[in-house]
Amino acid sequence: MDVTDAKDDSFGIEVILPDGDKKAPCCPHGPTLLFEKVDKAGEKGRRFYACSACRDRKDCNFFQWEDEKVSEARLLAREAENQSKRPPFTQEEYCTRFLKFASLPLDAKKFCQDCQILLLPEEHEAHSSHRSTAVTTAQLRRPSVLLRPLDNKKSNAQYLFTDRSSHFLLDTLAALGYRKVLCVGTPRLQELIKLRNLEKKDDPMRSLLLDIDFRYAQFYSQDEFCHYNMFNHHFFDGEASRGVLQTFLSECDGGKVVMVADPPFGGLVTPLANSFRLISQMWRTLHSDMPMMWIFPYFFEPRILECLPKFTMLDYQVDYDNHPLYKHGKTGRKQSPVRLFTNISPKDVILPKEEGYRFCSVCGRYVWSMNKHCTKCNTCPSKDGREWKHCSLCEKCVKPSWKHCPVCGHCALPDHPCGLSPGQEGCFNCGSLKHKRKACPLKDAHRLNSLYRYFFANTKKATKKIK
Repeated sequence: MDVTDAKDDSFGIEVILPDGDKKAPCCPHGPTLLFEKVDKAGEKGRRFYACSACRDRKDCNFFQWEDEKVSEARLLAREAENQSKRPPFTQEEYCTRFLKFASLPLDAKKFCQDCQILLLPEEHEAHSSHRSTAVTTAQLRRPSVLLRPLDNKKSNAQYLFTDRSSHFLLDTLAALGYRKVLCVGTPRLQELIKLRNLEKKDDPMRSLLLDIDFRYAQFYSQDEFCHYNMFNHHFFDGEASRGVLQTFLSECDGGKVVMVADPPFGGLVTPLANSFRLISQMWRTLHSDMPMMWIFPYFFEPRILECLPKFTMLDYQVDYDNHPLYKHGKTGRKQSPVRLFTNISPKDVILPKEEGYRFCSVCGRYVWSMNKHCTKCNTCPSKDGREWKHCSLCEKCVKPSWKHCPVCGHCALPDHPCGLSPGQEGCFNCGSLKHKRKACPLKDAHRLNSLYRYFFANTKKATKKIK
């Protein structure tokens, strides 16, 4: 491929899901994903492998052309790097350490804030120059509070549910009769389940946390935590972890299973949906699709429904403790944009009236108070929490800030660039008329294009150095 082609902004990136027995090369985050460069005319370019979890080359700089022949020396160097990024202990060793730690007297329980690890007495001296803090029994039960949240928005940023959202989710699942909760990237929900079980006020629930953050292995037993990458359905501990999940999904004990997933918002929808389908297939025997709740911003609705057409987006606003914008609010622009996507019947998910939700008998679901039912569209149309208005010319409801443009022939922001030629009125990323930029499946293409250009220019140089 010519270098000038790689700089062409008309290109986008598509994810090619695994098909058949062909194995992808691995980076420290497990099997990589196969990407393909595609232009607006549908012409496809050279395929390449890149990290499934990180969108920034500073976090993981893996790159390999699909048809590239890799030398033995490079393969050995890659394997050595992957091993160096593994957690310092196995899951079994973490469990043994936790039992020893829990039996220590209070004044001997220390947590190294620099290394993010629980310290045994014989390790105190080695960490004496580090920042450390005492650990209480209550803190051991809330590891998400003790651990420092990962904050890289382009890879593994951790935004943690507020107590409001955590309690709502758990109350809702309990009311629906679920007694097993598969927590995919939701450590706060896992903690709340265990805390409620200690109170013994309600029927006990079981939970299993799947998370890419191996630090949680310090606090949970082998049947409560699996080190897992949801972007490529990779279990870092192999078949042992797969067996743990398979056992948990079994309903032979009568416990109904539900999955709650809270992926990083910068993640690609297609590989996430594929992983969730694979988990559902592990659960399915004589069942239908596994009950799921996928927590994601509302502007991804078209993409999620394209991948999982049986899902519905609910109006409930999920908020986070450590995110400056994703907070529950009373007005549209002050509300969290994060919603629940689920294949559970919408009418069964009761949203709290005291927070401003009401039941629409026509739509058969609970909606936000500002989401007024439109008799012409026959739906409650609002997505962002504001009251939308109906445009008779467009024959649909639109955002209140939009106005009908006679030049473009549709509603848009008053200061939008109008008068574009046919075929250019839609998405600014890919040109599609079916969605806008925020919902574009290629919205992150410019980031991947940067990755692509970087590796195109540097792959030959790096290969020569390794050889």
